[in-house]
Amino acid sequence: MKKHLFVFCILWIEVNNLQAQLPEIKTISFDSTAFLAKRNELNKIDVSSFAKLNYEVNSLKLPYRLLSPKKIKTGAKYPLVIALHNSTRLGNDNEKQLEPLTRTWLQDEFRTKFPSFVLAPQFEDRPTQYATNEAFGAVTATPQQNLKVLILLVETLMKNPQIDKERIYLIGYSMGGSTAQHLLSQKPDWFAATISVAGVPDVSNLPNIKNKPIWLIHGRKDDENPFNGSNKLFAQLKGNKKARFTIYENLDHNTINFPLLGTDELAKWLFKWRR
Repeated sequence: MKKHLFVFCILWIEVNNLQAQLPEIKTISFDSTAFLAKRNELNKIDVSSFAKLNYEVNSLKLPYRLLSPKKIKTGAKYPLVIALHNSTRLGNDNEKQLEPLTRTWLQDEFRTKFPSFVLAPQFEDRPTQYATNEAFGAVTATPQQNLKVLILLVETLMKNPQIDKERIYLIGYSMGGSTAQHLLSQKPDWFAATISVAGVPDVSNLPNIKNKPIWLIHGRKDDENPFNGSNKLFAQLKGNKKARFTIYENLDHNTINFPLLGTDELAKWLFKWRR
């Protein structure tokens, strides 16, 4: 009896490990009209609640926006969400980085349900560069020197007593997804969880992210930031029950955000993790 019980336990563990590593494969009915309507709705949201600020250190400058909780209670601590933009938002106007996925945090229901600080920095030059990695068998991303100024800004914000250092989250789309992975790789002890949407993977410090909560989201038809990169990265996270991979079979690089703009699933997933 004990032997049978032991075998059952081993099988149960193996099944659960396998389930933890299986990607979620989805095919959605893509309604471009509904997508455009939701995107337009988000683009019309008043962004004045996002304070317009600039960070300067050692002659380096980084424009950024910072959204605070609607109501801050005395002595309370709130999560910090770092929302990272795609390459079409490069610049120094301190406006363009507020892309639709970042603007979801401005919605009243989000600000009520997920009270938090939201940091949206803007890079003038790419904080990441892509190149074919023959050893890995995919295009991979390499962090650039200008990422250091963001690291210094985050370090400064972490000194704010109202920011909960146990709940700092990363989320980014495209170039922003790669940037999120760079930050996680370089400072794994800072971040509670990361979502990378259609990013090119950073595999330079795999041991640093091996056991971290990380959610990869990619469209199989993506030929701009190839799907293969996220697929291979997820395979490297074998055994990490905190890793998640969602594949949208019929979406590409430009449509991957469609199912993400009208849901709070991403915020729910992030907020369940603590460092």
